[in-house]
Amino acid sequence: MNYGITREQAFELVKLHLESPNMINHCLAAEAVMRALAERVGEDPEKWGLAGMLHDLDAETHTSLDVHTRETARILREKGVDEGIIDAIRLHNEQAHPGEHRSTQFQHLLAAGETITGLIVATALVYPDKKLASVKPKSVRKRIKEKAFAAGANRDIIRECEVAGIPLDEFCDLSLQAMQGIANELGL
Repeated sequence: MNYGITREQAFELVKLHLESPNMINHCLAAEAVMRALAERVGEDPEKWGLAGMLHDLDAETHTSLDVHTRETARILREKGVDEGIIDAIRLHNEQAHPGEHRSTQFQHLLAAGETITGLIVATALVYPDKKLASVKPKSVRKRIKEKAFAAGANRDIIRECEVAGIPLDEFCDLSLQAMQGIANELGL
């Protein structure tokens, strides 16, 4: 299908708007997780992957959660990107859109999927080899319960996977496997 942007164009846009290698890797990780989640729920991996890739375009220029995603939405509308993708991206940060709340499976899973990537990376980084291949699904599930670990990874948002119909344990396993599949690209 045509979503107004190709994967290659999306990645070029990410590299244009983000300088930090960690942020670029976060977008790649979110893309991988979203593709896996789309396959799990019978949706289009291309569409969901694009949302994961593009969700944080303005994260370095608009660091306040009161405005983060507004500029991303503007940029993507100018490019003619699919409105469903833009809507999910906007609402992965509800704080910038008072009165609006995630209500679709796509919206919930983008928010949960991009959030768990940070927890998974943090889990890998405590291993001696700092490799995703060393991380076991059980370790990710355990770390979710440790609120002080990767405190920036909002557990309530991660648990939105359940609102979207995927049990937390399965969500953790799928997300880890997706990231392990691109570990070389992520340098982990």
